[in-house]
Amino acid sequence: MSLTVFRKQFANAEDACALAQAIVDTVREPVLVLDKLLRVIAASRSFYSAFKVTPEHTQGRLLYELGDGQWDIPKLRLLLEEIIPEHGVMEDYEVEHDFPDAGLLTMRLNAREVFFEGGAAPAILLGMQDVTRQSALERENKELLRQKDLLLEEMQHRVVNSLQIIASIILIKARTVKSEETRLHLQDTHSRVLSIAVLQEHLRAPGIGGSIELVPYLVKLCDALASSMIGGTRPISLKVCGDGGSAMSREAECLGLIVTELVMNALKHGFPDDREDGRITVGYDSAGANWKLSVTDNGVGRPDGVFAQVKTGLGTSIVKALAQQLGAQVETLAGLQGTTVSVTRATFATKIRSA
Repeated sequence: MSLTVFRKQFANAEDACALAQAIVDTVREPVLVLDKLLRVIAASRSFYSAFKVTPEHTQGRLLYELGDGQWDIPKLRLLLEEIIPEHGVMEDYEVEHDFPDAGLLTMRLNAREVFFEGGAAPAILLGMQDVTRQSALERENKELLRQKDLLLEEMQHRVVNSLQIIASIILIKARTVKSEETRLHLQDTHSRVLSIAVLQEHLRAPGIGGSIELVPYLVKLCDALASSMIGGTRPISLKVCGDGGSAMSREAECLGLIVTELVMNALKHGFPDDREDGRITVGYDSAGANWKLSVTDNGVGRPDGVFAQVKTGLGTSIVKALAQQLGAQVETLAGLQGTTVSVTRATFATKIRSA
């Protein structure tokens, strides 16, 4: 309805007032209409119902006098006396207060100053939404996440301790055997188990909730992977290159898990014959919120140089699930020069890295 049609239909002041009151009463959340002195001009039915007050004890009274002063709230005073006159509007301003008849509530306030062309004094529309339950659920979720993080930290700590105990037992056994060959194998196993323990420590990104510089994080992670899975027994190098970039710790953990799975897959399938000069390169490039993670090897690949067929193994499923959490796409290309698996969020121009 245009403004002209509206004025024609509601030319009578009483009709316009009735419409305005009907609109206020229709709103589900409590609403107050205040004058410039913060006296109540009108209130919605939901306001009377929520705060157990009557029109007789509400209309025409100062807001701070309602319900024996239950609305005399410092934060609300700041909103109505300072913020609204300066900005004319305020949205999603939360106030927690113990109301005598309603109990402790968290109210989300929205206010707007209204000016009239006919010369009437400005009014303030004050809407309020009870978000007590929502706020309680948000606090509960934050606490559950905190407890989950603590549980994961404890589980990781126990895994590392268990690996160190196993390594100690292997070392003790190596000292007691008579066969030199067996002793060397046990000592090598001891080193591998210790390096896996180090890998576990690096896999979980430090600083829960903070930002992680990704290239240094991936370098430490890949050093641990090389120590535990390659050592000095296979002629394969593992290096990290990239142009920087950072991510929150949870995202960094997902990327670390993806790199771990892809490097393990490359070692398992890319170099069955322990060829000389084997190389695995982990690349990370970023541009704003977009990024690309790649793991490239110069292993056996595929002779036809086409996109690799999608595999259904556990490692592949883990990588796809983690990529989905990050809002990224997984692409595999295998050819004569080896295999490249890329995990990309959005697309951007980047330099091509050789394997």
